[in-house]
Amino acid sequence: MARERLYRPGVGIVLMNSFKKVWVGRRIDSLDAWQMPQGGIDDGEIPEEAVFRELLEEVGTNSAKIIYASKKLYYYDLPSGIASRIWEGKYRGQEQQWFLMEFLGQDSDINIAKGESPEFDDWRWSSLRDLPDTIVHFKRKLYEDLLIELSPVINKHFG
Repeated sequence: MARERLYRPGVGIVLMNSFKKVWVGRRIDSLDAWQMPQGGIDDGEIPEEAVFRELLEEVGTNSAKIIYASKKLYYYDLPSGIASRIWEGKYRGQEQQWFLMEFLGQDSDINIAKGESPEFDDWRWSSLRDLPDTIVHFKRKLYEDLLIELSPVINKHFG
């Protein structure tokens, strides 16, 4: 009997600036796949630690503060053609706690080439309504559901 593959524990970051725009990066391994920063939780690490580590690794800054942590975990499944190659085929996708963060720095503080192995080759500030349309298809539902949870908090905090 084949063992069922698990979901990899992770965090996601909705990094917003004072103009109510969200940070997205274009994946270095894809011509047109944009996403918000995200990544796995290391052994012994709590989600709040992972979110700042991932922010520094992927965006090149940790000039931000946590505004809100999602009340539930969000899941996505990798397409079967990708799932066997990523994470040594151990996981079927990720379960993620998402964090709404306020960017406290300047655009010049962002350095996507800072980490050991950069994940993005470009970045921009995007409107919330454009997010689901720019994300890879297998994460689209997660983004749509996440925005439903976060919208009241975003409107309250960012106006």
